[in-house]
Amino acid sequence: MWLIVGLGNPGSKYERNRHNIGFMVVDELASRCGASSFKSKFGGEVTTGMLRADKVLLLKPMEFMNVSGHAVSRACQFYDVEPERVIVVHDEIDFEPGRVKVKDGGGHGGHNGLRSIIQQLGAKTFARVRCGVGRPPGPAVKNAADNRVAKYVLSDFPKAQQAVVDDTIAWAAAAAEAVVHEGITAAMNQFNGGNPA
Repeated sequence: MWLIVGLGNPGSKYERNRHNIGFMVVDELASRCGASSFKSKFGGEVTTGMLRADKVLLLKPMEFMNVSGHAVSRACQFYDVEPERVIVVHDEIDFEPGRVKVKDGGGHGGHNGLRSIIQQLGAKTFARVRCGVGRPPGPAVKNAADNRVAKYVLSDFPKAQQAVVDDTIAWAAAAAEAVVHEGITAAMNQFNGGNPA
């Protein structure tokens, strides 16, 4: 079994935020694999489905971004999922909207959801699908601690970007599927040189 986690914040207030693109991608994956309705469990919303011959558990942590790792850890323990079988989908300010990249392990880069997952799993070896949301306008952002970053990622995508957002969601879902079916290296080769047309 694979665990695919989409990061975001619970509640309608955050639903269309840049920070919630992980939730959007997991919803897309649930649709693709014919999953049943999400149910509350582990401090998140979960469902299961099949991506081709592979069973996947889809999780949206619902205890807010900064403590996302608790739900991920509980799900991994319950289903005996190793970190190497976890894929985390999250927003990435270092990429423009529409850009998707796959990453094999690594640090948190200032992303509080990733920081929490690393702390709770005690491992950095999970795969990441990074979804570009761009940087706030104005002077260059030096690091993720810049308070303009929080304000920016906790704001909605502009309506003018909806087509790009839809493409990002579709590409990110495809990237997660590629990790499951083809392995992390093949997925990175496929997506990290530019999104497929």
